[in-house]
Amino acid sequence: MLGQLPKIVDENVLVGTAYADDAGIYKITDDVAVVLSADFFTPIVDDPYWFGAIAAANALSDIWAMGGRAVCALNLAAFPGEAEFRPSLSEVIRGGSEKMSEGGVAIIGGHTIKDKEPKFGYAVLGLINPKDILDNSMAKPGDAMVLTKPLGTGIISTAIRRSIAGQDSIDEITAAMAALNRRASEIMLNVGISTATDVTGFGFIGHLWEVLNASNLTARVYAGRAPYFKDTLSFIEQNVIPGGTMANFNTFVRRVAYAEGVSEAHKILLSDAQTSGGLLIFVPQEKKDALVSALEAEGILAAHVGDTSGEEPEGERRILVEP
Repeated sequence: MLGQLPKIVDENVLVGTAYADDAGIYKITDDVAVVLSADFFTPIVDDPYWFGAIAAANALSDIWAMGGRAVCALNLAAFPGEAEFRPSLSEVIRGGSEKMSEGGVAIIGGHTIKDKEPKFGYAVLGLINPKDILDNSMAKPGDAMVLTKPLGTGIISTAIRRSIAGQDSIDEITAAMAALNRRASEIMLNVGISTATDVTGFGFIGHLWEVLNASNLTARVYAGRAPYFKDTLSFIEQNVIPGGTMANFNTFVRRVAYAEGVSEAHKILLSDAQTSGGLLIFVPQEKKDALVSALEAEGILAAHVGDTSGEEPEGERRILVEP
């Protein structure tokens, strides 16, 4: 669908739709550019407060993944118009507002419409120096790939909808999805990295492939190192798999080579459609230990899940997944 859009000719557009980046970037001056993104979705958890908080964390992540500083946002809400739903909407807005405040972001307006199915999110504006942009084309051969949140939110969320997820699983993914990627972004910028992306709807494999394709690289992924929520593999074995996850797997399977010994469950895990996932950071090998140490010192997951290479891909197969 994006391929049908007219070609962007404005020279001030520094990052557009060409490489499936997390946000668009528009230059204002030689030293200032704005980072723009929008994201909203249907309820991912039952609690309206945490739905709002997760929606805010998810929308903000795109700005931080690009290396920007999120500054303000517009609310986007669709909700049933009946009076009985208003207390829930109030809680959704409160959860989002408090999470935005935690991120240092001002909500300066928005738009609400009536809709049978609730939807909530934000359009976010950030600032960045054009010299500091981290877009998908900037990964380098030999980069270590470090992931900052576990995988499996799509699987667990489906289990929640089927009423088979325990409270421990619900609490675990709620806390992870509501956790801001702000500090992880600040740390990676201090260490000095090649680039980053956040892992969301296209899953780990999908977002990794987008970076590799834009950077003309290949990568080796170590499936056994991929972090995941404790009940995720069990639910996969019970065929608790969302449609978006299977769509990801079917879309990218021709672009991935799976080595012997990689389980079917891990193939699904790496394709799982995430909500408010972690940052996938591409860091030079000599800085990898410093990055991991700095993240872990603040209680942030830092899993070394793979490495990039300048080797030629076999057709579209830019990713080799090993056990």
